[in-house]
Amino acid sequence: MNTTRKNPFTIKDHKEFNEQCIHQFNYQYNNNPVYKRYCNYLLGNKQVHQIEEIPFLPIEFFKTHDVVITGKQIQQTFTSSGTTGSTVSRHLVHSIEDYHSSLDLSFKEVYGNIEDYVVLGLLPHYLDRTGSSLVHMVNRWIQQSKHEKSGFYLRNMEDLIIILQELKDKKVILIGVTFALLQLAEMCPMDLPNTIIIETGGMKGMRKEIIKSELHDILKNSFSKAQIHSEYGMTELLSQAYSSDGRLFKTPNWMRVSARQLNDPLSSQDYGKTGGLNIIDLANYYSCSFIATQDLGKVYQDGTFEVLGRFDHSDIRGCNLMATT
Repeated sequence: MNTTRKNPFTIKDHKEFNEQCIHQFNYQYNNNPVYKRYCNYLLGNKQVHQIEEIPFLPIEFFKTHDVVITGKQIQQTFTSSGTTGSTVSRHLVHSIEDYHSSLDLSFKEVYGNIEDYVVLGLLPHYLDRTGSSLVHMVNRWIQQSKHEKSGFYLRNMEDLIIILQELKDKKVILIGVTFALLQLAEMCPMDLPNTIIIETGGMKGMRKEIIKSELHDILKNSFSKAQIHSEYGMTELLSQAYSSDGRLFKTPNWMRVSARQLNDPLSSQDYGKTGGLNIIDLANYYSCSFIATQDLGKVYQDGTFEVLGRFDHSDIRGCNLMATT
């Protein structure tokens, strides 16, 4: 068997994606003890020959096990946010370069040259702890933008308002968690003609949950002329999907989302019908690329997907808590 790693970021079509999936499944099955035990439990002696046969590891395993390739030195540990007393997920990252490549290439595909933007991060509470992959992502954007006004805003909302007003003639990306963006919208509605606002979800118990369409209506009314986008990512992945309309997310070529039936997690769900979301993230080479999330959603034939909420029995976490319509 050829164990030479193939570059997931050069994938151009479905054929290459499927071939890479089989290659990566075999590598992770043989070298990730947690994933191997899970696959053996599901498959027995059955061999995997096509992508539809690959098992998806429940995301909860990241809370109880080290989901990583044996013998790899860990460069970074990302941890999920959680409510007090809850168990958080731990993603042991062997190659932070893979995360950076995924971030850089997906950003460029969606937004173009990072140096064209001033990047403002509105991530209170996330900056209060260590191990946030979201903070790592936004910090990389800030550094790469090379603009003196780019930076994080923890609780100094007044300074952020002043800077946003000063930068009305500049291209700005304001990325923030839901409750902080709502606070900003209440404090100072304003026209932001050259600004893209990217919401990442997350109320963290700070406010009553609202559906995503309501959130986007509030942001559009408060920040007229701004574009309102969404980002979908999680601690256990190394890749993200983006939505330019606040509803349908699009993945990069090395990432794919499918849906499983609610009453049979081993069966696929039809396009356009609600199911549990399964994610293939080929950037996640040294951990597990095949994850069964606790998110509910719909997947469409063109590869886009929407997030409708979370399973009732799943633990509450800081990201992607909102339901959508």
